[in-house]
Amino acid sequence: MENQKLPNATAALVLGIVSILTCCCYGVFGLALGIVGLVLTHKDLILYNQFPERFDNYKNLNTGKILCIIGIIINAISLLYFIWIIKMIGLDALSDPALLQERMKDLQNLH
Repeated sequence: MENQKLPNATAALVLGIVSILTCCCYGVFGLALGIVGLVLTHKDLILYNQFPERFDNYKNLNTGKILCIIGIIINAISLLYFIWIIKMIGLDALSDPALLQERMKDLQNLH
C-alpha cells in the first residue's frame, strides 16, 4: 500500500511561515495564524501517532509545528511591545503628530 500524506501538514507549514512573516502587523494576524497552524498540527499528530506506517510527510508536519511555535512567540512579543508603546505614548498621541513629538521628548527626558 502506498503511503498517504498527512492532510494538514502542508497547511500547517504555510501557516507557520506566514505567521513569522506577519509579525510586523501588530502581532495580531500572525498570532492567529500560528495558533490555527498549531491546532492543525495537533490534529495531524494524533492521526500520525495512531497509524505511523501510513504517512510519509511527518517531517513537514514537525517543521510546520516548530514554525508555528516560533511565529506565536515572535507575534506575542510584538503584540506586547505595541501594547507597551501605546501605554507609554498614549492612544491620542498616535493621531496627533505634535502631541506625539511632545510625549517622545518627555520620555527622552525621563532617561
